[in-house]
Amino acid sequence: MDLINESLEFEKVKMNHMSTSDRVAASREAKRLILALNEMYKKSKDTSLMDIMKRLTVKKKRIEIRLKGMPDPAF
Repeated sequence: MDLINESLEFEKVKMNHMSTSDRVAASREAKRLILALNEMYKKSKDTSLMDIMKRLTVKKKRIEIRLKGMPDPAF
């Protein structure tokens, strides 16, 4: 249950005005939480865990898009 609470708290954290190193740390934390929740999900098959993992994955993708920067327009 502690891992679920930690995941929900991470989900609530605002991700604006972060430095690059903060974004990298947040991305790694999201990955750690997703993998840990996945291990719990494999044992219990609880759909609420899957929902949390999906939301964390969306947040992680947004962080990683911001890390990579805007793509150059192809002319």
